[in-house]
Amino acid sequence: MKNIAKILLLAVWVLLAGCEKTLVDGEESSAKKTENNVVLQLSVFEQLPFETRSSQPVTQLCNRLNVAFFQNGEKVKTVSQKASDDSFGTVAVTLEAGVYQLVVIGHNSDGSATISAVDKVTFPSNLVSDTFYYYGDLTVGNTPETYQLTLTRAVSMFRMELTKALPASAVKIRFYYTGGSSTFSPQTGYGCVDSRQTVMITLAEGQQTFDVYTFPHAETGVLKMTVSVYGANDQVLKERVFEQVPVTRNRITKYTGDFFGADAPSAADFLLSGESDWDGSDDYNF
Repeated sequence: MKNIAKILLLAVWVLLAGCEKTLVDGEESSAKKTENNVVLQLSVFEQLPFETRSSQPVTQLCNRLNVAFFQNGEKVKTVSQKASDDSFGTVAVTLEAGVYQLVVIGHNSDGSATISAVDKVTFPSNLVSDTFYYYGDLTVGNTPETYQLTLTRAVSMFRMELTKALPASAVKIRFYYTGGSSTFSPQTGYGCVDSRQTVMITLAEGQQTFDVYTFPHAETGVLKMTVSVYGANDQVLKERVFEQVPVTRNRITKYTGDFFGADAPSAADFLLSGESDWDGSDDYNF
């Protein structure tokens, strides 16, 4: 009987030891599954005067980030960040080993961008802000990796600078333009839809500079820009049409003049000036 009791006690001890080891192994495995094996640290490439090159933290140029990972044409993971997030500019995720197509969009819209595919990104209300992007393949292995990624500017800017303030009766200004795109393809780096873009701006006191953006369909393009100033009762006080407005990705096209002055001639005078944050500007007088 004593021998039988000893055998039973030994069997119980072995079972308990096995259960304890199984529990510990399970906890370790769960912890490993929650570790991030891919970390993206994001910055933005800028061209500065005198051909110098600079990389700035994405936090200085964007207030939102949207990231998507695709595999075999399917979206497998997304990340959204706002400037108020503690981790803004650093994206940490867990992915299975494999090759992914990575899309990163940095922008200044009021809401998140929608990354539907590697060739289609849209923005709230189809309004385009200063936007930066990264697109490329990402190979994920079994070892955690940190990637330093540099975003590039995707947009062209149209800037109107007034030499004389608008009348006190003016309350809004509208920019309606065609020739560009409000939808962006990270795969090509250009706009991918023939858009009719509208930006309505409520005038601030003394405001004389106005910026609107588009995604050109190629490195260069042409816009037709209609600018209308409205009074308090939505009546049009003055309207100007700018034909054949040249735009280039990462460049500013600037029109300068007195909006309520003489009608604008065709833009024939071309001047080039450096801009601190953009590749340059093409300046026209009206």
